[in-house]
Amino acid sequence: MLALKLQQNRTRHQYQGPSPKALTRILQDDTNLAVWERQLPLHISEFAQLLLSLNEPLAESLCLELPNEDAEPDLAGLASGFRDLEGYEGFIADLKWLVSAFACLLGAKRIGLRLRVLDKAMCPRFHVDHVPIRLITTYAGVGSQWLKEGAMDRTQLGQANAEPQAKIQQLNSGEVALLKGEKWLGNEGFGLIHRSPQPAAGERRLILTLDWLG
Repeated sequence: MLALKLQQNRTRHQYQGPSPKALTRILQDDTNLAVWERQLPLHISEFAQLLLSLNEPLAESLCLELPNEDAEPDLAGLASGFRDLEGYEGFIADLKWLVSAFACLLGAKRIGLRLRVLDKAMCPRFHVDHVPIRLITTYAGVGSQWLKEGAMDRTQLGQANAEPQAKIQQLNSGEVALLKGEKWLGNEGFGLIHRSPQPAAGERRLILTLDWLG
């Protein structure tokens, strides 16, 4: 019986579902990816597309302090260069909701937020993150790519010729993913294998990441 349990603990699963509740599956020991297959509200999607169409740079980071579960994230000034665009307030409200949901799920008091426009793959090779957990969502452009457990030899991470092209999974724009990294207690050796996609020539991505800092 113990041997069977140990065998079960030597793999990890990925879960995808149509509601925010899907994200709670990340708390299970045998899960290293949970995806909320959401469709972005039209006003947020249109804002993101409009922002990208301006061809302006955007790379902002915040360290958010949330002393209690009722604290509202302070995103004042975030992406302020785009505050005159239609849909900005709705976009910021969506960011606040995601931060609050992330904090509530994990009991997080400090969260690192990064909001960026990318025109190339930031991490083009398959890798694992050396963090406990990370939220990733792409508001516009191609979504991040990932691999199911066992699809690639972990000793070959970073090697282009070892990448299993036929087994690559991809998130859709708007979907919200929670990825366990190597520093999640009990997940050592099972950080989700993923990479940034390479946008097509002339295309860009608007991406949000949240990290649990404490």
